[in-house]
Amino acid sequence: MKGKWSLPAERTNKAATLFIHGGRVIDPKRGIDQVGDLLIVQGKIVRVGGAIALSSVPSVMLSRAEDLDATGLIVCPGFIDLHCHLREPGFEDKETIATGTKAAAAGGFTTVCCMPNTNPPLDNRVTVDWVKAKASSDAFVHVLPVGCITKGRKGQEISPMAEMADAGVVGFSDDGDSVPNSQVMRCALEHSRVLGLPVIEHCEDKELSRGGIINEGRVSAKLGLKGIPAASEEIIVARDLTLARLTGARIHIAHVSTCGSVELIRRAREEGVSVTAEATPHHLTLTEEMVMDRAGDKNKDVIMSEAKQCQYNANAKVKPPLCTEDDIRCLLKGLKDGVIDAIATDHAPHTLAEKKCPLELAAFGISGFETALGCVMGLVHKGEIDLTVLVSKLTCEPAKVIGRDNESGSLKAGSAANITIFDAGREWVVDSGQFVSKGKNTPLEGYKLKGKVVATIVDGRIVYKDDSVRVEAVHG
Repeated sequence: MKGKWSLPAERTNKAATLFIHGGRVIDPKRGIDQVGDLLIVQGKIVRVGGAIALSSVPSVMLSRAEDLDATGLIVCPGFIDLHCHLREPGFEDKETIATGTKAAAAGGFTTVCCMPNTNPPLDNRVTVDWVKAKASSDAFVHVLPVGCITKGRKGQEISPMAEMADAGVVGFSDDGDSVPNSQVMRCALEHSRVLGLPVIEHCEDKELSRGGIINEGRVSAKLGLKGIPAASEEIIVARDLTLARLTGARIHIAHVSTCGSVELIRRAREEGVSVTAEATPHHLTLTEEMVMDRAGDKNKDVIMSEAKQCQYNANAKVKPPLCTEDDIRCLLKGLKDGVIDAIATDHAPHTLAEKKCPLELAAFGISGFETALGCVMGLVHKGEIDLTVLVSKLTCEPAKVIGRDNESGSLKAGSAANITIFDAGREWVVDSGQFVSKGKNTPLEGYKLKGKVVATIVDGRIVYKDDSVRVEAVHG
């Protein structure tokens, strides 16, 4: 992906003042949607709104100032990803904190929450502190660790949750696995309630999903592949909502994918259960047919009459599996109704060898940072969702889920200048060879997307900039 990145060590050499002018400023939390300017000084937003005359800015603020021309672009709070896999420690062949956060910056994310299924897993203060230290030196964006619910992610005994909360985790998850034992899950929820942090649950009944490759339905039957039934997700969603009601704790349902799950969450919210939820760009836009997608045939939108003609697309193998058009409609309704709070990537990079193999052996997961915006902007262009609602699901709403809404997710004066700038109408073709993530595993290879991040600003510094963006020195 073409562009320029600022390494963390270089940030202190950047301009002390950044002036962003002429963009369409969208801040859903503050109800702002207007063409205007922003003035950033020493990493903080000083002014935001209509036209700002540089002649009115004290000359001391213009020392080492830069001017970014955002004409024709959207300027919004920095995207916040509640769910990603940076793979470090232990799986550096797939991704590192450096490469993952560089990809996140290219995707417009200024803050990412990294899941704890590393090696060793993040189930104690030592490993959490290690990730935070590594991120402080290597990361291009803010990294917020998520701690394990159970020791070793084995589902048998809860982790030292208070210790990890003190170390700065923003929630607890055994992502990749549900907690199978309901008593252990109840205990974890009770502890998390005291700590004021959510439990982030990967909902999957492994006995039902065991051996499954794709969604159980029309495509799996046609191809003769073992499917994963929707009930595998929905049974655990129902159990966890029941336990959240019992304990009064906060539960966050990760990567919701089915109509049944959406309706379970809807009813629980109506009953006062403290539940939030996320959906991924791929579950909001892609269906189970993607596994039938043949290399070089990017316009195919129907299942081929003969399964033997198909070359399976292992990059479309993900868990939970891609589902149906009906499921997508339910997810979109939930997104618009507020049943689903956030869009989260579940960025899951894998090596080439883990995907270039028979479908039944391929790893589950999609590398999602760099295609996230382009993927979901298609929903805006089709009139499926309003642009302001979409921005809220990437900014202020996820900030609220992790209790950071007083410091993130908005462009209010005095807040840290974490900002995403994107071109809503820019068309581009996905070329995984240009990804900065180590993970090239995308089912969107060769597809044309509309909507592209062109600049990402973290604490007032431009950490990613597309070659199309003009930044010039200001001489005050």
